[in-house]
Amino acid sequence: MASYRPSLRDYKPPQAKSQPRAHWLIWFVAGLGLPLIIVAVLAPKSASPPPLLPTQSTEPTLSATGKLSAESRLKLVPSTEVPALIAAPAEPVDGQKLSLVVGRGDSLDRLFRRNGFSPAELALILREEAARQHLRVIRPGDEIVIFHRDQKILGLQREIDFARSLKVERSEEGYKAEVIEHKLVARQAEARGRIKSSLYAAGAEAGLSDRAIMNLAGIFAWDIDFVLDIRTGDEFAVIIEELWRDGERVAEGDILAAQFVNQGEAFRAVRFQDGSDRASYYTPEGRNLRKAFLRAPLSFSRISSNFNPNRRHPVLNTIRAHRGVDYAAPTGTPIMAAGDGKVIFRGVQGGYGNTVILQHGGNITTLYAHLNGFNKQARAGNRVQQGSIIGYVGQTGLASGPHLHYEYRINGMHMNPRTVRLPDAQPIDATLRADFMRAASPLLEQLDGQSRMVAQATTALNN
Repeated sequence: MASYRPSLRDYKPPQAKSQPRAHWLIWFVAGLGLPLIIVAVLAPKSASPPPLLPTQSTEPTLSATGKLSAESRLKLVPSTEVPALIAAPAEPVDGQKLSLVVGRGDSLDRLFRRNGFSPAELALILREEAARQHLRVIRPGDEIVIFHRDQKILGLQREIDFARSLKVERSEEGYKAEVIEHKLVARQAEARGRIKSSLYAAGAEAGLSDRAIMNLAGIFAWDIDFVLDIRTGDEFAVIIEELWRDGERVAEGDILAAQFVNQGEAFRAVRFQDGSDRASYYTPEGRNLRKAFLRAPLSFSRISSNFNPNRRHPVLNTIRAHRGVDYAAPTGTPIMAAGDGKVIFRGVQGGYGNTVILQHGGNITTLYAHLNGFNKQARAGNRVQQGSIIGYVGQTGLASGPHLHYEYRINGMHMNPRTVRLPDAQPIDATLRADFMRAASPLLEQLDGQSRMVAQATTALNN
């Protein structure tokens, strides 16, 4: 593959001095924090987020933290309640109750000794397989509940996750340990809002978590550019699955259905899991919302240079065709594979600096240049999936600042990555269409109901 040489018409061969590799902390902050910053900051300018439209419901609602709240706009839909997992609750253990919270540098032995419990009893507890498996690793903030009498341990409990807990009880032979499965209930919740300052502000006001807001943007990311296309007055409605235990929300599930109205055009999505247990989002007609390629392969701050055959090069100061798009982003920002493909080049290519080139189906190639560094997965000959991290933003080669230079080529011809028609992903399998329609119908009816309420409230506000 070393013989493959991409077109260097955008640059002269001399290579600028590479910049030093960014600290891992910058990668972390850029990779995880940047998407939320982009959604929150690079949105239509406005003085303040508006109050969202009323739910016109007196039923209990949820706040973004999952607590019951009369003010939150996230509305429970009790009629959709179905049992997710049912098991008998753990019986309470006798004795005095002591809650131990793991601190930095703590170990089980240290926790036991500090609270006057014998290490010998800890050794007996850890003889049990279930106890050993779920007490082997403890982290700061974890809670372990001890039931004791006269410093003699009668039992121990620890929550493994929202669905399971470890229970240890003293027996005649020593201790017995088991994993208890809790009774969980799956419910649906609705939320809707209108954008006046940003998607993040409107979503938070509607009671959506950061995760749900980012998932909403991700669902429609192939059709809507949430950095450049969002406008004041855009609206959204979502139906989310949640897991509840003992009257408290313990986990937020997936978005089951969503609608986003962008500049007057409505986009709809319904989540459907096919026979291979793989879930995707589809239009009401069964078309896959996912495209074969991402429109932009990273979370970027701004487009610093568009596709332009007559651009003046910022370093060479000559008219030199710019056959890609430059996405300005902090050094270390993760770069994703735009589509499934094979790495056919990884290395230094003249003015491109550190470069990765992927070969995709349909005689399509994508190029990623000026990278600060490569991901281990992106080795020549390896196959990568859409969304896989292949490298990190830098300014190697002829680059005036940290950015990604991204090219999209069909049969070797450069196309504008921002406007080229992206191939669709596979639609609903014909054998599953009837199942999809049965699952989608009630969700779409709920979205229709939310849309009618939004329209009625909008009319009321305007009158």
